[in-house]
Amino acid sequence: MRLPVIEGTIRRRLLVNFRVDPAVMQAQLPPRFSPKLHDGHAIAGICLIRLEAIRPRHFPALVGVSSENAAHRVAVLWTDEKGEQKEGVFIPRRDTSSMVNHLGGGRIFPGEHHRAGFAVHEDAETIDLDMRSQDGAVTVHVRGRFGGELPRTSCFRNLEAASRFFEPGSLGYSVTRQGGRLDGIELRTAGWRVEPLEVADVASSYFSDPGRFPPGSIEFDCALAMRNLAHEWHSADDLYV
Repeated sequence: MRLPVIEGTIRRRLLVNFRVDPAVMQAQLPPRFSPKLHDGHAIAGICLIRLEAIRPRHFPALVGVSSENAAHRVAVLWTDEKGEQKEGVFIPRRDTSSMVNHLGGGRIFPGEHHRAGFAVHEDAETIDLDMRSQDGAVTVHVRGRFGGELPRTSCFRNLEAASRFFEPGSLGYSVTRQGGRLDGIELRTAGWRVEPLEVADVASSYFSDPGRFPPGSIEFDCALAMRNLAHEWHSADDLYV
């Protein structure tokens, strides 16, 4: 049985983005998906999100739980059973600091999560985040300053263009242990507002793996931040690929 709606607060959400050769990215996707392109590039990345007061809708905030989470994701397009084009994100891996998310993900709410350790140092202006999965498969490091400008090398002309690209990607489909079945979940936020994160240092073992992404096929593009937003998670129909 799945809980219908979960609510809480996004205390901080980072979208750390890479531009990828479309053919290389397509090879990493289930055949039902194709990369959503911007300026000829596929866009992949890591969503690093701190959730607070997470609980079933209408429950008091005092019963909620907090966690640090990471989702490796790719902006994708696909066609549904009615022949309509859809867009969202494909999520090959989720990691979490929360035992609740680890045990409940894929059972009482969508999204199977690996356990991971997070070390986060942040204030109103800066953040320094390290993540290491307990299975040793994934590490992430991000250090940066909130605000500022997008990098001049970004494929997005400005913050507005980046915001328009990512805002429709609220529907995510995550890999499960059942092979061709993907867990569906939709994120609904109380408003949509992003700011740049000026990145001083970034490293991802997933995106630096030459077995997945040969040299020259992937580059860091930009990072965006969202802070202090009420939100809800809604279950979506499973997708079969």
